[in-house]
Amino acid sequence: MTTLPHDVTGFEVLQPGTYDGGTYLDSSPDNVFWGRLPCQDDTPRAVVESGAVVTVDTLSHEGILEDQGKDPVEFFGRYGVRAGDVLEDAKAVAASALAHDFADDGPHVVTGPIAVRGAKPGDLLAITVLELTPRVGYGMVSARHGFGALPGEMPVPGVTEPVTTFATAVPGAGAGTGEMLVDRDDPSRGRITFPLSPFLGVMGVATAGPERLHSVPPGPFGGNIDVNLLGVGSTLYLPVQVDDALAYFGDPHFAQGDGEVALTAFEASLRATVRLDLIPGGAAGVPAPYAETGDLLVPIGLDEDLDEAMRDCVRCALDLLAGRYGLERHLAMAYLSAAGDFAVSQVVDVVKGVHGKIRKADLREVRR
Repeated sequence: MTTLPHDVTGFEVLQPGTYDGGTYLDSSPDNVFWGRLPCQDDTPRAVVESGAVVTVDTLSHEGILEDQGKDPVEFFGRYGVRAGDVLEDAKAVAASALAHDFADDGPHVVTGPIAVRGAKPGDLLAITVLELTPRVGYGMVSARHGFGALPGEMPVPGVTEPVTTFATAVPGAGAGTGEMLVDRDDPSRGRITFPLSPFLGVMGVATAGPERLHSVPPGPFGGNIDVNLLGVGSTLYLPVQVDDALAYFGDPHFAQGDGEVALTAFEASLRATVRLDLIPGGAAGVPAPYAETGDLLVPIGLDEDLDEAMRDCVRCALDLLAGRYGLERHLAMAYLSAAGDFAVSQVVDVVKGVHGKIRKADLREVRR
């Protein structure tokens, strides 16, 4: 079988432990949860003050899952990836005794938690993404039966194994370009190319109580939100659920379209540098997760019913416009209908997501 050689990508492989800056957490088995999210009772892997900048390694689940053989060297070797270019933490997690029940747990490897000293329920934790660096130059898009936007139709009925598409990442303008061969057995048929836009699908805070939640459905705590606007320069605001917040990170993506219709996006490991800021009492104004970029306010709505997720997102948008700009809700609603944009974040995580895009420039002349 002919495959696209990994060595054309040009990305350095960032193995765990190769970072020598400030606070750093690798994604070795001692620092991750697999398929479950940290809860109140979990011991923090690092403790920082508000305003701290931390760097975390995040690890894609592709290549380590049970239905892929749980052997990333063998799995990625099928696509021409050399053994030395497979991440050591991927090998270690796959071979570890970490609790993971493929039938009952989620797929995600989650790094953390990180305690932010002094955080209390009712506060907001602002997570600002400062840098996202590819750890490898390759990744996967996968689909499985019964999941995705077309369960029962795609993948083709009768296929029992996961359907995976290998993709490579090529450095270039912006974040670079993703590439997929149209036919791995006949590379002359060409390739599909698309821009890379890295982000973390999972950023969250721990929930109260002793139960570790399933890693797939997002919620008020954040988690697997899968909003593709949360790249470098964005800030995600999460209502703190427990003392010290206990933040965590995972589900790294090189690219994802709105909807994430196949089940996964272009899944590949990232090193993330973020700043963690507490906003005391901040959750009183907008209790739902929301985000912003340099240009946009990004309300977020979450619910198992997509229609209700849309309504939840509009309510969040109204709260933001009322809280930040003092707009009366009927005027804010009229503005959103005239100029706000709403998109389906994902339809594959049980709890579906909708996010809005409100241009800050539209509101620059508003005075409170």
